[in-house]
Amino acid sequence: MNLHEFQAKHIFSQYGIPIPRGFVARSAAEAKSAAEELGGSVWVVKAQVHAGGRGKAGGVKIAKSLDEVTEYTEALLGTRLVTHQTDEHGMPINAVMIEEGLDIAREIYLGALVDRASKRVVFMGSAAGGMDIEEVAATEPEKIITVRVNPVAGLQPYQCRQMGFALGLTPAQIKQLTQVMQGLYRCFEDRDLSLVEINPLIVTGDDTLLALDAKINVDDNAIEVKRQAEIADMRDVSQEDETEVQAAEHGLNYITLDGNIGCMVNGAGLAMATMDVIKLHGGEPANFLDVGGGTNKERVTEAFKIISASPDVQGILVNIFGGIVRCDMIAEGVIAAVREVGVDVPVVVRLEGTNVAQGKQLLAESGLDIIPADDLTDGAQKVVGAVSA
Repeated sequence: MNLHEFQAKHIFSQYGIPIPRGFVARSAAEAKSAAEELGGSVWVVKAQVHAGGRGKAGGVKIAKSLDEVTEYTEALLGTRLVTHQTDEHGMPINAVMIEEGLDIAREIYLGALVDRASKRVVFMGSAAGGMDIEEVAATEPEKIITVRVNPVAGLQPYQCRQMGFALGLTPAQIKQLTQVMQGLYRCFEDRDLSLVEINPLIVTGDDTLLALDAKINVDDNAIEVKRQAEIADMRDVSQEDETEVQAAEHGLNYITLDGNIGCMVNGAGLAMATMDVIKLHGGEPANFLDVGGGTNKERVTEAFKIISASPDVQGILVNIFGGIVRCDMIAEGVIAAVREVGVDVPVVVRLEGTNVAQGKQLLAESGLDIIPADDLTDGAQKVVGAVSA
């Protein structure tokens, strides 16, 4: 789960991480009022979307009058922002953040994530702040400094100093950096984060470090088991794929992809293998969909509806290994869905496991144009062939 910048900064403030003064606004009038309360003569109007690269895409504006604050806010609200991290449709802008203008002397990148290979939380820092860190990592990896935190000992002051020295900060700035990194680490642990970024962490003209931007990703498992109630309430489904949200409401694990072959599988590993075999035989999966090991007829029917609703889907492969779930129940769900939705694309079904004979018999006697498959390879070849025909 992702958070908006203004939400992430609210969390930062709870851990002593310094942030600029600012307010969220959902109308031009609110934006103007926020600028008046902040005072000064320069303000920053920032579109609030779940995507990076806002500045390059026109989602961050420098306003030098109250009229410009109003003008930029009106121009942004209600539109969609397309960045290098979104698809061609972009993300809806339903709010902006109005912040005080600042005298920026330096821009630094600072982030932390879970490194599963080393089983550590890893802090990353770079003097090339304000840039796409992926680009820096690809072209100038030597500019990225890493610090690995032992989960038993936690983040140590010497590691913060190590980062500060490598970034070329002054002793006074390193002291502030230590406060920021310690706060980020406490936040990371307390809030079950998978990633946190400040890009940029700025040094102002008066030698103060501030988190000019804030990005937080929260482990979805912590939301599902209700460990992070405050953060769960911050969820903005308007920033998420509508189909994925709909699928989650029915207990389905669904991810939209760019292909044209819809997949319905039980089990995440089998779903990934199914996509691999489809690609091996020249096809492109339109989605990842795991209906779960203990699914039921209703969930199968809903999954089928979600897949077939996509205009990009030109064929569907159902691949079920019946262990906990019975193949005859899956067959009933597929039949019900095909009849209800009126699917007009080829449907290939591969069943194996518990009650497989009954399941295959139900499909054969349904009177529907469903293509049976003997195994996964056979199913992939048949659906790719049907789509290509």
